[in-house]
Amino acid sequence: MIIAAWICLVAPLAAALLITLLGTGISRRAAAYVATSSVLGSFAAALVVLAKLWGESPEQRSHPSTVWEWLTAGTFHVGLRILVDPLSVFMMLVVSGVGFLIVAYSIGYMDGDDEERRYFAYMALFVFSMLALVQAGNYVILLVGWGLVGLSSYLLIGFWHERPAAIAAAKKAFVMNALGDATMALAFFVLIQHRHSLNFPDAFSIGPGHGWLVNLVALGLLGGAVAKSAQLPLQTWLPDAMEGPTPVSALIHAATMVTAGVYLIVRTHAVFEHAPRVQELAAGLGAGTLLMAGLIALVQTDIKRVIAYSTMSQIGYMFLGAGLGAYANAEFHLLTHAFFKALLFLAAGLVIHALAGEQDIRRMGGVGRLMPMTRITFLIGSLALVGIPPFAGFFSKDSIIASSLGRGWYGDLLFTAVLAGTFLTGLYAFRLFFIVFPGEPSPFVREHLMRGSHAHGQEGAHGEDGASQTHGHDVHEHAGEGPFSMTAPVLVLAVLSVIGGWLQFAPLWHPVSNWLEPVARPLAEPTNTQEAVASLLAFLLGLAGIAVATLMYGTHRLAVPRWAFGQRVLEHKFYFDELYDVVFFRPAVGLARLFLRGFEEPFVRGSVGGVAESFRDLGLLTRRLQTGLVRTYALAIAASLAVLTIVFVAVR
Repeated sequence: MIIAAWICLVAPLAAALLITLLGTGISRRAAAYVATSSVLGSFAAALVVLAKLWGESPEQRSHPSTVWEWLTAGTFHVGLRILVDPLSVFMMLVVSGVGFLIVAYSIGYMDGDDEERRYFAYMALFVFSMLALVQAGNYVILLVGWGLVGLSSYLLIGFWHERPAAIAAAKKAFVMNALGDATMALAFFVLIQHRHSLNFPDAFSIGPGHGWLVNLVALGLLGGAVAKSAQLPLQTWLPDAMEGPTPVSALIHAATMVTAGVYLIVRTHAVFEHAPRVQELAAGLGAGTLLMAGLIALVQTDIKRVIAYSTMSQIGYMFLGAGLGAYANAEFHLLTHAFFKALLFLAAGLVIHALAGEQDIRRMGGVGRLMPMTRITFLIGSLALVGIPPFAGFFSKDSIIASSLGRGWYGDLLFTAVLAGTFLTGLYAFRLFFIVFPGEPSPFVREHLMRGSHAHGQEGAHGEDGASQTHGHDVHEHAGEGPFSMTAPVLVLAVLSVIGGWLQFAPLWHPVSNWLEPVARPLAEPTNTQEAVASLLAFLLGLAGIAVATLMYGTHRLAVPRWAFGQRVLEHKFYFDELYDVVFFRPAVGLARLFLRGFEEPFVRGSVGGVAESFRDLGLLTRRLQTGLVRTYALAIAASLAVLTIVFVAVR
């Protein structure tokens, strides 16, 4: 079992190193197959670990493995250590399983890109980084995986480095996540000082009676989780991350980076339970984020940004569940969300691929007529996102909503917020669907799909396959919806989005909760009545959101409201970027310029220039002494001897 766990971890790393070291010695297609096979191998190894762990009794399902002691300082020891337990195996399956489908999809999507080898090396590194994070057996290895996930996202968001927007988005993501990394690192130092250990679970056993300490540690961990999962107030990087290729967006949102914060809270739940106010803060931030993201999604015109804001919203549900102590419900929603969010991104990628990189939904009208399979799969993903039964989101999201009941006034406030978020989800999800898929194809859609023009790899690139122009309603028979490597993962994810939620149905069966209970015993277990009330209200409000979207964007019987001020606020994303610009960026730039003019130019640059000028003058003087005449050198030697003679006589 331990060997299989190590294979699961190192297989993607081996692929990334192999592709990097071989360079141009490996073909672009071979690099794609190597990366994809490595992630599939990780998934197979994770299944082996699951089977072995399943055969053990619940109290025995914890197996740390240390390869060697990495750091030693007195009584403090840190090893290269992984931990195999129900939570890590659960995440290993999500990361490698959904990750495999996304990387396989990339084979067709990135076909023809000049940097295909580099792309697949980065993708394999990304999967390895997330696996290192979830398999970590101590905080140090977790921090290594945490940092590598941030690095991988930076490399992939800025993959098309010739685009200034992509570079700016990559830097923004890196800086925002670095803030969270810093708060986590500070929390680790506090733990080292108090516990003298960063191993799991020793470091979690802070115990009562250390209020200030446990609150500091919990706040530091929450800072890292908020930054990585793009929750308030560090959420501004995630929409800009859409500058990367669409499969990268799918991997970040569905299987890797943004789910890391949820995993961290669940893994370190013992710390948060000793800091209940910080745990409640996490729940409140999740509720606030899901409302804010749902509102902003209503005015977005980029297909990937709408889906990105839906991710922020859904991660908000997971934060809410983890903050309320419904750990298994949060993890179960993480699983189902991986299915339908990857489906939405990859189905959107089929549309973007077919329309030569176009991402503006206002130009995509009627694309579903020419891409019927994509239309159906996107509809499945949208229904799962809203939480309509029997799709996956219904089974996982409603249990989180029910967890807020019976928690006093704060729980009632959260309950109201998440129900409002359910209505917004139905509204923005089907606004997107009705604008893009139904109706007659727009002139732009007909122009590209009738010609069979597809963007191979880079979004925004244009390519012609030479297909003859066709007319009528059978255009899709000639244009197609993408290669098999792209459509097959979409179909698999569509099936998982339909049946994946049946893995757990809270009133009747709950294998996910039973599986995770030895690792994270829940604090909130809603009753069947609370489950029924939450499900009914969420279902009705989701349907109401879909109905309003149908009237506004489907049948156009209801005018889209235009509130000038509100529209501006939403389009500017509640002015968070502008606020950070005024509060942080401009003062930092002003301070840097002040130091430049007041210190660096006169002292640093001035002193460097003065030293250089002195050496230059000394060199000129030395050059004058080197005349090349023997009599001059003889005179210099004689004068030197005379001076030495006078000195010796004077000393005596």
